[in-house]
Formats: sequence, C-alpha cells, structure tokens
Amino acid sequence: MRANSFHDRRVAMTNPKNGHDAMPADDLHENPIGTDPATDVPQHEEATDATAALLDAARAEARDMKDRALRTLAEMENLRKRTEREVADARTYGVTSFARDMLSVADNMRRAFDSLPAEAKPADGPLKAFFEGIDLTERELLKTLEKHGVKKIEPDGQKFDPNLHQAMFEIPNPDVPNGTVVQTVQAGFVIGERVLRPALVGVSKGGPKMAPQAAASEG
Repeated sequence: MRANSFHDRRVAMTNPKNGHDAMPADDLHENPIGTDPATDVPQHEEATDATAALLDAARAEARDMKDRALRTLAEMENLRKRTEREVADARTYGVTSFARDMLSVADNMRRAFDSLPAEAKPADGPLKAFFEGIDLTERELLKTLEKHGVKKIEPDGQKFDPNLHQAMFEIPNPDVPNGTVVQTVQAGFVIGERVLRPALVGVSKGGPKMAPQAAASEG
C-alpha cells in the first residue's frame, strides 16, 4: 500500500488535472539542495586556492633560505680573508719587538767599529782579525734580519721622505737639489710594509728644486 501511495503522489504532481502546474522533471535534478552555483563554491576551486597559497608560502620560504645562505657564504668568505690576513700579518710582524731590540745590538756594533779612526786600524795581526770579525758579525746580523723581513733603509741621495726619514738638521748645498738626503746619522729599517725605525738624516737646502719627474721616480 505504501508503494501505491508514493505512486499516487507522483501522478498528482505530474497530472495537470489536479489543478496545479506540473513541475518539470529537469528541475528536480538541476539544482540539488546545497549546490546552488550562486551561493556554493565548487570544491575544486577551493583546492586550487589552497594549493596556490601553499606555493606562495613555499616560494617565500625558499627566497628567505636562499638569502640566508648567501649571507652566510659572504660572511664565511670575509672570515676566511680576514683570517688569512691576520695569519700573514702575524708571520710578517710577529718578530717586530725582537727585531727592534736587535737593531740596538747592530747599532752598538757599528759604533764600536766606527769609533776607531781609519788610520788607527791595524793593517795586520790579531787586531785586524778582531775588527774584521766585528764587521763580519754585523753583516751576518743584518742578513739574518733581512731573512725575516727586516730591511735596511739606504737614504743617501734620495729625496727626503717623511714616512721613512727623520730630518735631524739641514746642510746648505747649492749643488744638490733641495730636500735631498746628504747624510745618514742612523740607519733606518722597515719590516714588511711598516717602518720599524726611521732613518735619522741630514737634508740639503739652498739648491735647485728637484724636478717633478725625478721626485716621482725616486719616491
């Protein structure tokens, strides 16, 4: 009986004689409840939007990680260069204090050698060998210092350079270009690219000005 009553209701809905307009069959299936295109968003569009958001987030994270990696590489490269420079400086200038102390020894040896006039130096015999030994020891000391980067400044005849020389006095000499080192009181030394001790010199004055080209070549 239940089947017959369901069939009667369907006939009543579709029979024009019951006094009501018949409902088209397509309307029963065109817009099921909950799927109105005016109000409902298809599930595949929601999935597409979610995927796009995830991709944007992943791209932003990748850019951030790349930027961090590049900064880290730059910092490591700077650290490597700084370490290499510090190691090179330590190797070059690590003996600075020792070399400065050894210069005092070399100065005393030179003073002892120069204290005896040339005419008083013996031509032969034990004293001659003694003075030759002092001279040889001084040269060997300077050679050893040079092996460790300490070089002697030879300023005679050069243009006065305040970075390498210290003027002690001026010597009038019209035949020598003005500002030329004409006498060395105490030798100077450099270690690497640094001045270990400036040379104490006497500088000429009263002569012609040094030509710019000559000054540039000597500087």
